[in-house]
Amino acid sequence: MSITSGSFLLFALALTVLYFLVPKHGQWMLLLLASAVFYCAAGLQYGAYILFTALSTYCGARWIGRLAAQQQAYLKANKEQLSREEKKAYKAGNKARRKAVMIAALLLNFGLLAVFKYGDFVLTQLNRAAALLGSGPVHGPLGLIAPLGISFYTFQSMGYLVDVYWEKCAPEKNIARMLLFVSFFPQIIQGPISNFSQLAPQLYAPHSFSAARLGSGLQRMLWGFFKKLVIADTLAPYVQAVFANYTEYSGVAVLVGAFLYSAQIYADFSGYMDIVCGLCEIWGIQLAENFQRPYFSKSIAEYWRRWHITLGEWFKTYLYYPVAVSHFARNAGKRWQKRFGGSVGKTIPATVALLIVWLTTGLWHGASWAYIAWGGVNGAFIIFSLWMEPVYLRWKQALHIQEDCWLWRAFQTLRTFCLVTVIKVLPEVGGLRRGLGLWKQVVTNWHLPETWQALFPYADTWINLAVIGGGLVLMLAASLLQRKQPVRAFLMEKPMVLRYTIYFVLLGAILLFGCYGEGFDPQDFMYFKF
Repeated sequence: MSITSGSFLLFALALTVLYFLVPKHGQWMLLLLASAVFYCAAGLQYGAYILFTALSTYCGARWIGRLAAQQQAYLKANKEQLSREEKKAYKAGNKARRKAVMIAALLLNFGLLAVFKYGDFVLTQLNRAAALLGSGPVHGPLGLIAPLGISFYTFQSMGYLVDVYWEKCAPEKNIARMLLFVSFFPQIIQGPISNFSQLAPQLYAPHSFSAARLGSGLQRMLWGFFKKLVIADTLAPYVQAVFANYTEYSGVAVLVGAFLYSAQIYADFSGYMDIVCGLCEIWGIQLAENFQRPYFSKSIAEYWRRWHITLGEWFKTYLYYPVAVSHFARNAGKRWQKRFGGSVGKTIPATVALLIVWLTTGLWHGASWAYIAWGGVNGAFIIFSLWMEPVYLRWKQALHIQEDCWLWRAFQTLRTFCLVTVIKVLPEVGGLRRGLGLWKQVVTNWHLPETWQALFPYADTWINLAVIGGGLVLMLAASLLQRKQPVRAFLMEKPMVLRYTIYFVLLGAILLFGCYGEGFDPQDFMYFKF
């Protein structure tokens, strides 16, 4: 059930009406039922996998919680009898058992994710290696279709499990509530990847109807539908044409197509977030934000702190920090510090952690060498910037560059946007070789087209160009305005006639150029495949 479809709108409308009609203590149960309906609509056969994740997470967390409670009770009851060494030994043994439970649950769930998402990729590499050695294939492709949202709900549930082990939150005792946290349907397809302590209390709390929340949520949903249906889906066929046939176009036209791809994926992904965050806002539930004007970033590292924020937070919390403070990383830092000096040695733990995080991030996005290379290139830029930070500081001092200078900030922003676009395109053209081929076409076939049809060979009418240009200008204006204050707050300060004129213009654009436009070809959300 696509969230841009009419069936989803009817589903959301009926659910919202029922949500405020049922007794408040039953609202969370209605959300659980709605999530089950939404998920099963995508395929009943996949329900077993999300149920397995919820049950294994629930049992693992409860087991860890019981072991922690046993430790507390035992130490309290034997406070006077136990020596310091005995207490320390008991704590170490209890912690080892809790860690074993956590690792078992992690292996089960990440193993299931790995089989579905990476099984065929691994078998392909093994078969290629076997062919090079003159042997027959190891195994044919598994042909498995990954369950809906498995990457997102696995990360979210495993984050909760680790938080229970770290004693950041108490284990949930109600299995049905645990299932709702894992399967909450607005975020099941593309996130955000929520923290249990932030989301769960909101899911289970009673909520009353609010006209103000209804208006604010509908405004955000309208903006999300506009970004997805008018901007992203209008750009999609043009970008796809460039990526599929880049050798037929001039380098300038290919470059324009690559930059339009950056606009398309932002409008697509952030549009989804606006729709689901707006819907949840109506119910009184605030989802974690996933974007913070990422194309205004001044570095690659900052960009990834502002793009898909919850995924970055997950990797930082559950992978980066544990690796950076691990014995291996710290010992490596000490060895490099002795050999090359303190400044180099101090960066080694962060370098090791960043390298692992970014290779894993690439693999999370897709089971291919192109995505692994994409993650590696992002990581390389961030690591290089980390190592060169003292040098950059000396250069800026020597050149008298002021950080608050608008010209310097504009240069950094433009530079980062260009780098992000160059990297982003690599895995999206159909493989790493084709991605590199696209940029070769840009560099080696550089000439200015003589007509606009040659510059935009994939845009056939002035209307399409006007829709694309107008949509991009409007999206840029909203982002610029948002730097000072929320757009919806800005609109509320304007006269009612102006506000509703803007709303009807957006709605008209959606109906005319989006879902009912002539020749409209609805596109799946781009992050749906991840």
